[in-house]
Amino acid sequence: MNPTAPDDPPQVSVVIPTFRRPALLRRCLAAVLAQHLEPGGFEVVVVDDGHEDAVRALVDEIAQARDAQPTLRYLRPARGRGPAVARNCGWRAAHGEIVAFTDDDTVPQPGWLAEGVAALRAHADWSGLCGCISVPRAHAGRPTDHERMTIGLESAEFATANAFVRRAALIRVDGFDERFTRAWREDSDLQFRLMQQVGPVGRSERAVVLHPVRAERWGISLKQQRNTFFDALLFKKHPRLYRTSIRRVPPWNYYLMVGLALAAPLLLWAGSAAAATTAAAILVLLWLQFAWQRLRHTTRAPAHVAEMLVTSALIPFLSVYWRLRGAIAFRVPFL
Repeated sequence: MNPTAPDDPPQVSVVIPTFRRPALLRRCLAAVLAQHLEPGGFEVVVVDDGHEDAVRALVDEIAQARDAQPTLRYLRPARGRGPAVARNCGWRAAHGEIVAFTDDDTVPQPGWLAEGVAALRAHADWSGLCGCISVPRAHAGRPTDHERMTIGLESAEFATANAFVRRAALIRVDGFDERFTRAWREDSDLQFRLMQQVGPVGRSERAVVLHPVRAERWGISLKQQRNTFFDALLFKKHPRLYRTSIRRVPPWNYYLMVGLALAAPLLLWAGSAAAATTAAAILVLLWLQFAWQRLRHTTRAPAHVAEMLVTSALIPFLSVYWRLRGAIAFRVPFL
């Protein structure tokens, strides 16, 4: 339930989920609190998904230092974990008629809030909108594979790093589906339900947030394969939209590589050495082709090339594992 609203509620509530990244949160809050919108026109709700005292202390410090509008509040979810839980906690406690979502690793530009609110008010039929996500280039050369993945946010249809949604629309669809316990596909699910149950989801290129690339450990692409577990849930809920907006066909090359890796030793054991050699040769060709696809538009630095070769050999197996595990968990025929 929404707590008792103030006598003069704000136009918009900014909800920022955070997980144990106080330095990034400080940077984000500095940008949000400097928005070109009258201070009383918005409030900021920080939801601490990591339940970390350092984050509470940071928010209290900033709130006390300002001692003025906009209101800055700190919340912790009473139950559950994950970005969907945190965002639900935030918007349900919000007072604004519009809820603006962003993440703790973004840097909203000065006119972000004003432009997002203006665009949503100019289109009464829109249930929400996605703003512009700009990824600054850290260098002039080719990006790494991880940087290229982050740059992909610039073409996202709807991402909660920069989204404005009417609070009434969130109430109607009951917010985010908390079964999405990782930061993956929960925003697409919300978008699809808003489109189906409330009204169109628009776009504003003038409501801009920067999304700098975070430094990640070697092999981050392997860890990211776990995200595909939730593709199965999104497919179960929205099979047609998943195929038209997310992935038109299953990653058959992954399944083929896994099949060949299993077939080669079985064929050798069965005495078909030639067939086993052929299967292994095709597997190697598919592996090198996959690695080359990832390297075509990325840096050729030796360490990065080595990372692409190693991770390209492992990604198909991890991806298939998590996809099938999701299909079993959510009881859906998903490949």
